[in-house]
Amino acid sequence: MIDVVGPSSVRWMGGEGVTRVVAVPGLGLSADVPARTLARLAPTASVALALPGYGEPARRDAPRAPADLAAHLLDRLERLDVPPAVLLGHSASCQVVAHAAAMAPDRVTALLLVGPTTDPRAAGWPALAGRWLRTAAHERPGQVPQLARDYTRTGAAAMGRAMDAARRDRIDRVLPALRCPVLIVRGRHDRISPADWVCHLASLASAGRARTVPAGAHMIPLTHPRLVAPLLGDLLG
Repeated sequence: MIDVVGPSSVRWMGGEGVTRVVAVPGLGLSADVPARTLARLAPTASVALALPGYGEPARRDAPRAPADLAAHLLDRLERLDVPPAVLLGHSASCQVVAHAAAMAPDRVTALLLVGPTTDPRAAGWPALAGRWLRTAAHERPGQVPQLARDYTRTGAAAMGRAMDAARRDRIDRVLPALRCPVLIVRGRHDRISPADWVCHLASLASAGRARTVPAGAHMIPLTHPRLVAPLLGDLLG
């Protein structure tokens, strides 16, 4: 397995082989979050890749729109010589990997989107904040230290700028152009990514499916990797 924590830091974590999974952490989160899920895969080369605001601190002039970050992601994959792979997105990074698949379909074999944002019914800040609060009530308290470290490292201002760009982006207008398999997953108690939104997104992709795992909320790659990893394994198979 490969674990890419930053723009050029690559660390081998196991056997050799072709990289088949590239995971992008959610907004403000570090690569350690999707790595919890990747670590539960059968021996398969995989990489957790940080982007500005999504695992890396972001300067004011850093790319923040999902489409711009997708171009940044594709450029980094090319420089790292990563072959065509499954892309895993979480929360707002679902929009990033979806744009990447639309821009470079030959580089993406499938998408796993976990808790995709943002439902246009909750694009405004008050509605979005309400969904976050209703979801937080179902999250595991044990994740708080990890989130505190990650959010502090990314910075509140950078997260706010990136979230403002993400909430205006329409993933539902990107998915119809995709031809690769798309699996969309949510936790049972995720109010940020509700079941009807996930099912709607799956219906837009030509090869889309939706799954709700029986536990967890929005942070399931961190709190319930044992439920997410098998679904990713099926997608690889």
